[in-house]
Amino acid sequence: MLRIIFHILGVVLFFYGCYYDHTFVKIPNTSSTVTPFGGKLKYLTFLNAMLQTVYFTMAVLNDIFGSNEPTPSHKPVVRHIKDTMFSALAFPLALFVGITFWGLYAVDRELILPKALDPYFPVWLNHVMHSYIVLFTLIELFTSFRMYPKTKNGLTILFSFMICYVVWIHYIYFQTGSWVYPVLAVINWPLRVVFYLFSLGFIFSLYLLGEKLNRIIWSKEVESTVKSGKKKAK
Repeated sequence: MLRIIFHILGVVLFFYGCYYDHTFVKIPNTSSTVTPFGGKLKYLTFLNAMLQTVYFTMAVLNDIFGSNEPTPSHKPVVRHIKDTMFSALAFPLALFVGITFWGLYAVDRELILPKALDPYFPVWLNHVMHSYIVLFTLIELFTSFRMYPKTKNGLTILFSFMICYVVWIHYIYFQTGSWVYPVLAVINWPLRVVFYLFSLGFIFSLYLLGEKLNRIIWSKEVESTVKSGKKKAK
């Protein structure tokens, strides 16, 4: 019961965050800190919040129609989608968004959230998008078991998502002449490449961290699932 209440709370919190951001956070087109092109979908923060909403929705559906057992006799499709989504996207993206945002914010907030945007982006929404997103993901890691996909498959999904996003923000830049994030405007192209490679390596390390923590926290369940899989293979 507590698990499904937590999952429903996640759906409500992140859905409302996305709804409020999309509906009420209106930054004037005259602002030099942002381009209207691409709308909210140009921000990884917003895309991540949408992803978390979908993930927690899948978690609720799995609580009702699927199974949370380590080795169910028949693994429902919704359980498979939930496990893969958390492993490959929800966990590494949530930590990546939270750590990089607050890291850059601590160095120089103008690089990530200029003060000029404060009248339009409330503090509570900032924490929903960049703080609670990490908290909920960590709680989920410790309270719900999931079986990670093969490392190669999980990293391929994550890599594909990140490459698509990098292409997307460059398309916006070449269309408008403005970078989605101010930090990209203060570094040259060689440093941008280094920044992208570092970011990719960092988010890959977060994926591997999640995989390792899952194996440690749920060692008995992982072992049981692996043994069950070997028996079925025979």
